[in-house]
Amino acid sequence: MKVPAVDYAAVFQALPGAAALVTPQLIYADANAEFLRLRGVTREQVVGCFVPEDHSEKALAEPLLLKVLASLRRAAGTGERSIVAVERYDTEDPDQPGVWQERYFNMTNIPVFGSDGQVALLLHRVEDVTELVRAREVALTLQEAMLPAPRPVGRHPAAVRYRPAAEALHVAGDWYDLVNLDGDRIAVAVGDVVGHGLPAAGVMGQLRSALCAASLVAQGPARALEVLGLYARTVDGAENTTVATAFIDWETHTITYSSAGHLPPALLRKDGTVEFLDQATDPPLAARPEHAPRIQAVAAFREGAVLVLYTDGLVERRGEDIDAGLARLADSLARHRTDDPEALADAVLNDLLPPGDATDDTALVIVRL
Repeated sequence: MKVPAVDYAAVFQALPGAAALVTPQLIYADANAEFLRLRGVTREQVVGCFVPEDHSEKALAEPLLLKVLASLRRAAGTGERSIVAVERYDTEDPDQPGVWQERYFNMTNIPVFGSDGQVALLLHRVEDVTELVRAREVALTLQEAMLPAPRPVGRHPAAVRYRPAAEALHVAGDWYDLVNLDGDRIAVAVGDVVGHGLPAAGVMGQLRSALCAASLVAQGPARALEVLGLYARTVDGAENTTVATAFIDWETHTITYSSAGHLPPALLRKDGTVEFLDQATDPPLAARPEHAPRIQAVAAFREGAVLVLYTDGLVERRGEDIDAGLARLADSLARHRTDDPEALADAVLNDLLPPGDATDDTALVIVRL
């Protein structure tokens, strides 16, 4: 069978996404129809133009232009793709001259190599993610409305934090909760629903409320998770949710804890040592073919210790063993161990989530014991 010749110029023009070809010297070499439509310009106005002097793009504010230029230069210099993620980019409504629309785009710069192995061109791809950004804002508003507002829990100081991923377009299903129990006790929990967006936020709200109710009547965290696991089997999208919960008792100075596939709570002692409470870990919710009892364990504490519960966005990084993230957390807790919970929460997030670097949502609960 004879393979037909491919007209790559025609393929480039037919691409449904906006794309331009830029030389390593930052000169536009070509632009497809969608790129020109998005920009509202003709091919003659773009090709041969020096990108930094492209004054036809009045909507491109200087800070964003500098990011785009830095990304193009980085791709040209390293030979690796470079991304400018989720940037606002106002465009003029083609049907209403003088009316500007708020849009959001991802921009990816991909090196194209010549026969000599050097970067010959840069494929500058622009993806409109406005609808995803708007859906994320709705989901984030819903999620924040369903999470409990910071409030005193008994007489013991505590801090809670929720941080959405810096560059992700979808809100995840992370949650936290603190519940007053009878006597001098509280229940603390964090969880992480599989999935993103409005569906995950809805499941999160159902599971958080169910665990809160179960904790008020259950004899310990294992039984509370058993009840939650039964409930999860009736909720679409709740399968494989991870949860860690701990009942803190100041009369006996003990923490009784249980985990459904979640990362272990961290117990920071006054001398700066950190113990990860990992002796009661079972599979995630509704992950077993049949429902089964769950296990729990007990750890003693002394006054002045700190209990920390968190979701995986705090410690997990792509291509890195989880032990490295746990070690960073332990180091941060030890260095800031004398801080009050509010200051400690801020310090931990600052140490482990550099600005703009978080790729997953994070929930964090800190209780001074």
